[in-house]
This record gives sequence, structure tokens and C-alpha cells, in this order.
Amino acid sequence: MVDTTPLTRAVDHFADRLRAAPQSRLQRGAAAEALALARELSRRAQAVEEPGAEPREMPDAGMFAAADQITVAVHDLALVLTDEGQVEENVELVAQAQKRAGV
Repeated sequence: MVDTTPLTRAVDHFADRLRAAPQSRLQRGAAAEALALARELSRRAQAVEEPGAEPREMPDAGMFAAADQITVAVHDLALVLTDEGQVEENVELVAQAQKRAGV
């Protein structure tokens, strides 16, 4: 079993920053960036769990739910990752999303 701690830790940090961010920051794009990340993490998990199936898109539950959405998505993905390279790739994906979100 692969150690996904670096990935879940990165998302937990991003989620904490989103929860602490003012509403104005969320409205200026941080929440949208988090939702895009949640959707991508979810899509990646679904591609492993159901290869060839059309992925379901995570709904937009509003800016205040974005932190929870990335947390749920990363835990789903962490269950299906099989090697350290995948973990590192997704940690970088999270880091870039957080940078774009500005939190």
C-alpha cells in the first residue's frame, strides 16, 4: 500500500486556508479554483475505479463547501493510488491549485 500522507496533508492545508479565507477572497476565485481541483481529483479517482466509464462531475455546492469538497475528493483518490509517483504528481497538482487560489 502506498503512503498517501503527503497528498492528504497538502489538501488538508489547502482546505484549512480556504476555511480561514475571507468571503471576498473566495469570491475572487479561490473557491472556483478549489472546486476545479475537487473535480479533477474526483475524475482521477473515478478513472481508476471505473475505467472507461463516463466520469460524474462533482456538483458546485457553493463557495463555503469548496474546502470540504477537496477533502472528500482527495480521500477517494488516496484509496486508489498505487505508487509514489502518482502521489507526487497529485501533490504538485494541489500545490499549483493552491497557488492559483492565492490562499
